[in-house]
Amino acid sequence: MNDELLRELVPSVIGVLVRRGADFASAEDAVQEALIRAVETWPDDPPRDPKGWLVAAAWRKFLDAVRSESSRRGREEADFSASAPVEVSDVDDTLRLYFLCAHPSLPAASAVALTLRAVGGLTTRQIAEASLVPEATMAQRISRAKKRIAGVRLDQPGDLPTVLRVLYLVFNEGYGGDVDLAAEAIRLTRQLVALTEEPEVAGLLALMLLHHARRSSRMEDGRLVPLRDQDRARWDTALIAEGVVVLQNALARDRLGEYQAQAAIAALHADAAHAAETDWPQIVEWYDELLALTDSPVVRLNRAVAVGEASGPAAGLAAVVEVPDDVPRRDAVLAYLHERAGDLERAAELYVVAARAAASVAERDHLTREAARVRQLL
Repeated sequence: MNDELLRELVPSVIGVLVRRGADFASAEDAVQEALIRAVETWPDDPPRDPKGWLVAAAWRKFLDAVRSESSRRGREEADFSASAPVEVSDVDDTLRLYFLCAHPSLPAASAVALTLRAVGGLTTRQIAEASLVPEATMAQRISRAKKRIAGVRLDQPGDLPTVLRVLYLVFNEGYGGDVDLAAEAIRLTRQLVALTEEPEVAGLLALMLLHHARRSSRMEDGRLVPLRDQDRARWDTALIAEGVVVLQNALARDRLGEYQAQAAIAALHADAAHAAETDWPQIVEWYDELLALTDSPVVRLNRAVAVGEASGPAAGLAAVVEVPDDVPRRDAVLAYLHERAGDLERAAELYVVAARAAASVAERDHLTREAARVRQLL
């Protein structure tokens, strides 16, 4: 049985049920039950029309739920006739479900979970394991999200930037259990690229592909490996090549956005066979473009690193002055630049400070080792 085909059918099947009169939450629940039934029966008796089978099974589940609650809800079964003619568009329904699941009223974690379930077709258990939270916690999160968007119509205009932010959050969520969320985010973004001509969608896909290509080299023996020290022979050249082509096609549309600019920076890193060959001046130029689009303090900090590489540590330190003190990893950047400038004592102090504020155990351990390394040089 093709699990990927099942997941790809989920949005359009939910869309059919919604077009027939089901509310989103009930439609999504019914489709999930149909998916469970498919997993149980398809290996022995695969259907000729997988989508038709799922629609029929999900619609029956929905009707059963309506019948069991008909007296409380005051609805007549006739209102949900399975024989009623339905005109649906798979593309439109899928795109609208992306918008609905990434609704601006939802907290980021809820939008991620709902997108993975309703658009990605994953079970609550899979999402919980991949997100490293208990299944009960994830079930509550999804339930609250569905309640919050209960009154939102499926045909309302969506906010594409919100959808892209949610997909990027999925990509950065990590992975665990039997679902790799980075790979799942790439799959969903590929799907979204097929639904819209917006170059930022392609830009996001390119960014994901280029980052994912370096994944196997980011950790070694449980230790975080900085980009400059990674074994570039382990980078996935096929993903890099694909990411560059996707990026070039997006840039050719001449509507630059932040994901395209970030992907261009990632492509320049990927293009260098060795860290010393990195085209830092061009990376600084792309950070300037990115700043013009976002004016983000995190972007300013990353630009300061690039300036330090392109024009020397003194210039990098001057650029950090423009970054607010509370921006994450600011002290780590200062430590690195002070080390390059030869101020080892200050660098060691800042590495310790940065380690205390690290966002993960791997990052904390890395910064602690950097502090110890620099102290040995004093």
